[in-house]
Amino acid sequence: MSAPDRLRAEAQALSGEIVAWRRHLHRNPELSLAEHRTAEFVAERLRAMRVEVHAGVAGTGVAGLLRARTGRAPAVLLRADMDALPVQEVEGREYGSRVAGRMHACGHDGHVAMLLGAARLLATRTDELLQDVVLCFQPAEEGPGGAAAMIGAGVLDLVETGSVWGMHLWSAYEVGTVHVRSGPTMAAQDEFSARVVGRGGHGAQPHVAVDPIVAAAHGVAALQSIVSRSVDPLEAAVVTVGAFEAGSAANVIPDEARLRGTLRSFSAPVRALLRRRVREVLEGAAAAFGCSLVFELKPGYPAVVNDAQAVAHVRALAACVVGPDGVHEPPPLAAAEDFAYFLEQRPGAFLFLGAGNAAQGIDAPHHSPRFDIDEAALPLGAELWARLALAPQPFGVLKAR
Repeated sequence: MSAPDRLRAEAQALSGEIVAWRRHLHRNPELSLAEHRTAEFVAERLRAMRVEVHAGVAGTGVAGLLRARTGRAPAVLLRADMDALPVQEVEGREYGSRVAGRMHACGHDGHVAMLLGAARLLATRTDELLQDVVLCFQPAEEGPGGAAAMIGAGVLDLVETGSVWGMHLWSAYEVGTVHVRSGPTMAAQDEFSARVVGRGGHGAQPHVAVDPIVAAAHGVAALQSIVSRSVDPLEAAVVTVGAFEAGSAANVIPDEARLRGTLRSFSAPVRALLRRRVREVLEGAAAAFGCSLVFELKPGYPAVVNDAQAVAHVRALAACVVGPDGVHEPPPLAAAEDFAYFLEQRPGAFLFLGAGNAAQGIDAPHHSPRFDIDEAALPLGAELWARLALAPQPFGVLKAR
């Protein structure tokens, strides 16, 4: 049996153990920056595989290090996020969450299990490694952003790291497929909050009050013109107001109205434009109705931008796992992902591994109480991680920063 065939056979033979790891993690979800038991679970299994473990990276992060015996190329970093969400899972699943109001509703339990599977495959192949491998188990992808914290804590400097790779199980894509594109892949995300401040009064005497609800309502309507009239029509952007709060009685004009929203973009110029125009539009609407504005912008994750050379590399390896017909180029996704911080530091790619199965009813969207994955995807992900670690990297030198 050839070496690639042995790798595939071993990954499939590990399927039961990888699934068991995933189900344990699914039953015991932990929120961002509280992944203590998850981190211990990861560290224990890595040590059992004789992987060098660096625990407590940026709090609950764990890095496993596999050192190549003869390789001298810059290291490969493979990343799995670990945190769950404040979601109450639907009842009736044998492996359902045992923690009320907590659920792995985005597949991070599967990400951890797949990377542990890859660690098992690679731990017996260190003599085949052409470069060191950093197995990065990251906290807080769902917020406030564990990738930046781990980078700040030195995860890229444990060894000379040359490339970074992220993988996300995706229920919208059929199991047995891989989806990856060059360039902007996931959106930059910012949030804003605004207080439109007027002067309260009786609902029957609006002329002696300054109504912040009317001003805020005009502001919400005017915000919808930003994408259609300020953004280049060849660019993509989203401006959404997700919360509008004001008043407590039908016959009372309140002192203020409060708005909260999200901005999504795929390029730095458009991101800067959205930040500026949202403030300008709301300030203008407030002033037009005699109100003042208190505005706050909360910067979020930057856009995920894949390196073209890295994408070509991972597409070739993915074709060995799922076949050439199973590798696809997806459209950009307006969701945000903090792996973007890794890609700002090193070349690499972020890809999606199909985990949906409509015939089995596994098609609920991410962050849904009904979310699940087809666990047949897990050994495929472990195999693809291992192939990435074992293959010669497409980057001869580190990208200058």
